Amino acid sequence: MRALDLTMALVLGGLFATGVLLMLQRSLTRVLLGFILLGHGTNLLLLTTGGADPLPQAMALTAIVITFGVTTFLLALAYRSWRLSGHDEVRDDVEDRRIGTVRERADDEPALGVEEDAG
Repeated sequence: MRALDLTMALVLGGLFATGVLLMLQRSLTRVLLGFILLGHGTNLLLLTTGGADPLPQAMALTAIVITFGVTTFLLALAYRSWRLSGHDEVRDDVEDRRIGTVRERADDEPALGVEEDAG
């Protein structure tokens, strides 16, 4: 393995790992940065593996356009959240919490039609 291949593999791994880590955060700004890092990592992967072949270059160009559109949308969502609530942190949905507590209570109850042995 050449030194350039190893370096590129480490850079790609770092971009993907950092992007995924940032996308798991609750702040929309961090999610946006994570998505940008994943987009850059994908483009670099396509260009690295493709070499001089025009098909991976066309796929990378398409990925750049798609990443730009989704980044613009996420930036608009983060800005709107900041303007409405003063922060960009995503809170839990009250309905999701209610459904989760109903499921926990249902798991604790015995199933219908199953009788426990009395002795």
